[in-house]
Amino acid sequence: MPELRKDPVVGRWVIISTERGRRPSDFNGSHPPVSNAKVCPFDPGNEDKTPPEVLAYREPGTLPNTPGWTVRVVPNKFPALQIEGGLDRRGEGLYDKMNGIGAHEVIIETSDHTKELSELSQEQIENVLWAFRDRVMDLKNDNRFRYILIFKNHGENAGASLEHSHTQLVATPIIPKVVTEELDGALQHYRMKERCVFCDMIEQEQREGKRIVSENEHFVSFEPFAPRFPFETWILPRSHISAFEDSQRSEFASLAQSLKDTLGRINKALNRPHYNFIVHSAPCRDTRLDYYHWHIEIMPKLTKVAGFEWGSGFYINPTSPEEAAQYLRDIEP
Repeated sequence: MPELRKDPVVGRWVIISTERGRRPSDFNGSHPPVSNAKVCPFDPGNEDKTPPEVLAYREPGTLPNTPGWTVRVVPNKFPALQIEGGLDRRGEGLYDKMNGIGAHEVIIETSDHTKELSELSQEQIENVLWAFRDRVMDLKNDNRFRYILIFKNHGENAGASLEHSHTQLVATPIIPKVVTEELDGALQHYRMKERCVFCDMIEQEQREGKRIVSENEHFVSFEPFAPRFPFETWILPRSHISAFEDSQRSEFASLAQSLKDTLGRINKALNRPHYNFIVHSAPCRDTRLDYYHWHIEIMPKLTKVAGFEWGSGFYINPTSPEEAAQYLRDIEP
């Protein structure tokens, strides 16, 4: 069983997931490449090579775990956390730990092995977003889970081990430290000004315009004022919504358009970089917060995080967000 252990100094939780099969002797400093095996477990016809699906959007008349799907969600075959069991919170002298209980799922975005997310149609991307929502709504019913993180690793440098386009979802019994820091910062702003910091951010970015990448009826895509990485890009809903899953149908359509546009610009401008994106949303039990605003953070993998960044918490970004935004605006997606 995986185990969650808490750092007693900074309060950071770490997953010790020995079930993922890496022993000390397995580490030799090299990086396993993205799999180019002839048989992709995510391709239609290979449904038996994944755990049974927990959700699929299918052609009428097709059976579960057979071809005929357009979006398919399966448990991760090598999960970081295990869904069965109790938390069993306990102490070991100074240290706190609990069982590594959670959910780890893979959203296979398309049956077409050759397409990446930005190359799908707007309607196909919208279906992927609905799959995100459906899984979040289902997992929120489990009282053991306090946070659900949706993230995408695209390309070897971003941590992907399979090239078939997919996103992952991990439900955890604790709220991650990064999210807690974001929530605390947003709450501090709200207590001082009685306004959402993200709403204020959108208003200022639209007023100034110099960091805006693109916008539509419901969403704004822009380079944040203090980006950690070159071409780091955020997508925020214009209206105040603290939880991703509370978005309306029209907003999902607009989000699909914004995500396709933004990723398309990044791909053309930067020669199809590897990237991560993360959906930051409200915790499972606090989905209607006046001070928090859900959003997507996209981070192209263009630089390395090295010793200074790890040791200090400072990030060195060689490209200003204003220059990056202008460059992306000039691209025709």
